[in-house]
Amino acid sequence: MHNAASGIKSPTANLTFALVSLTSLFFMWGFITALNDILIPHLKAVFNLNYTQAMLVQFCFFGAYFLISVPAGQLVDRIGFQRGIATGLLTAACGCVLFVPSALYTTYWMFLLALFVLASGITILQVAANPLVTLLGSPKTASSRLTMTQAFNSLGTTVAPVVGGLLIFSHAADAQQSADSVILPYIGLAILLAAMALTFLKLHLPNPTQEHGQSTTNTSKVSLWQYPHLVLGALGIFVYVGAEVSIGSFLVNFLGEDQVMGMSEAQAAKYIAYYWGGAMVGRFIGALLMQRVAPGLLLAVNSLASMALILTAIVADGSLAMWSILAVGLCNSIMFPTIFSLAIKNLGLDTGRGSGLLCLAIVGGALVPLMQGILADNIGLQLSFLLPLVCYLYIAFYGLVGARVRQSSPAFVHNEVAK
Repeated sequence: MHNAASGIKSPTANLTFALVSLTSLFFMWGFITALNDILIPHLKAVFNLNYTQAMLVQFCFFGAYFLISVPAGQLVDRIGFQRGIATGLLTAACGCVLFVPSALYTTYWMFLLALFVLASGITILQVAANPLVTLLGSPKTASSRLTMTQAFNSLGTTVAPVVGGLLIFSHAADAQQSADSVILPYIGLAILLAAMALTFLKLHLPNPTQEHGQSTTNTSKVSLWQYPHLVLGALGIFVYVGAEVSIGSFLVNFLGEDQVMGMSEAQAAKYIAYYWGGAMVGRFIGALLMQRVAPGLLLAVNSLASMALILTAIVADGSLAMWSILAVGLCNSIMFPTIFSLAIKNLGLDTGRGSGLLCLAIVGGALVPLMQGILADNIGLQLSFLLPLVCYLYIAFYGLVGARVRQSSPAFVHNEVAK
């Protein structure tokens, strides 16, 4: 046994320190992801882009989740959680550094390449950090630990628009100066990410796989298509992430519309914090409500509320349209963890593969904003919000019907055998 006299930290102290360190990662990738909502209108103005072209930012960023998730999982299996985290941080730092030549040469495709590299690093981080949080400690408290770390992720998404707006929109006298304004914030991020990578390499993190005798080997040969609630849940993750990211991506331009608020980019950037901050507050409220309300029902209610708010934002003008679209963030709060948990319910040995499928579905953040951009160019920005409205309609269906575990699925059999 370890004690204070020995000068060696107890296992509990090691776990606590590890969780605190991991929580900083959740904050960082939330901050970086939400910074795109400032970057999109900025680059749109610099390069005189239409909405479809501007949404290539999210296409390249979230496309990395689809392309890198599987290789990232293999990498983490080979080098371990700790080195995987350091690799992700250094990769993200390289992406940030690439913003410098992109700005100096004022070249849009270079910005897109930088974003893809940055997002690849974030993907590696997610693949390594999410399961590590659930493994550090008792399985009974795994959900609460992940909820706590996700709350700090939401804190990052709330702070980023305010900080990014102040730094990026602080001076924009002409196109070249406006392009240069991204250099300082992203160089700062690169330095911070590199420092965090070095810190994680030096940390003595517990190895939960060895300490608890857990194996990552999956011997199940069952096809994932035999789990209807998982497949439908993957589509739910796809449309949810797509809708959430798409709304956030268009907020600055939406608030700048003459019939809405006519705000400047710098003014509108401050209000994005209400959208992401609502998700943070709602996560705590939702955690309490789910102790009394079935998760599927709560998911459906939040989805229907989101639809009503978006419809109001489409048909209304002025402050009513603004606050209606911002309030969607509050409804978003419980959706991702609820869809995720319902989709992997009773998967048994197939839980790992099911989680991988759900991570791939995050590519919705790449495709849905691009589709809304096409709509915005053809039918107008305000009407283009009909697309995320349809996304929330599907999520309501999933909460009420699609999430049920079918009797014919292996998940149902697993559950019955366990009984």
